[in-house]
Amino acid sequence: MNTSLSFQSGNFHSSTDVRYKSLKFKNDTTNRNVNTDLPDPTSVLYKSMIIPGWGQIVNKQAWKVPIVYATLGGLGYFSVHLTKKYHDYRAAYYNLNPDTPSDDLRFGPTPSYIPENANLNEVKDLRNKYRNNRDLVYVGIVLAYGLNIVDAYVFAHMRSFDVSKDLSMRPRVKPAVMAQSNMPGITLSIDLIAK
Repeated sequence: MNTSLSFQSGNFHSSTDVRYKSLKFKNDTTNRNVNTDLPDPTSVLYKSMIIPGWGQIVNKQAWKVPIVYATLGGLGYFSVHLTKKYHDYRAAYYNLNPDTPSDDLRFGPTPSYIPENANLNEVKDLRNKYRNNRDLVYVGIVLAYGLNIVDAYVFAHMRSFDVSKDLSMRPRVKPAVMAQSNMPGITLSIDLIAK
């Protein structure tokens, strides 16, 4: 039994024999306009993860790099300030507590700007306030770092889209039959075309 089946659509030929099966493909004939000037979004993502701002430079948006570093630097500086204040008030709370032995300076000496007769509850509240604010700044640093990565990745994806003023669309609505249930339906097609 010898069966031969051939499709001449330009790039696919098939011949079937009971003893021998083969598929022959010609070279791809589709015309692809791949712009090599545009960066790969995945590469931009990894570059921006390694060094904040690198993805923006690859995307030719160098004006965003000072914003990225000012945000991360400002939040980093503020977190160092809050951490120092937290450590000072933690030491003061521990040292001013009457239950703590006087020779135990586990968290260091009490800073000179905190008086020896300070209210213990106020010192505790200030310690907790500085710790909570520092933790919020850490969350802000993580969000700023993530925003830097997302910005670079999304812009690398969107860079190839044509946003010129000569775009228009052609909507078409036509009746159709649903494939699974043979029920009547509607097909909505929107073609984006250049004027």
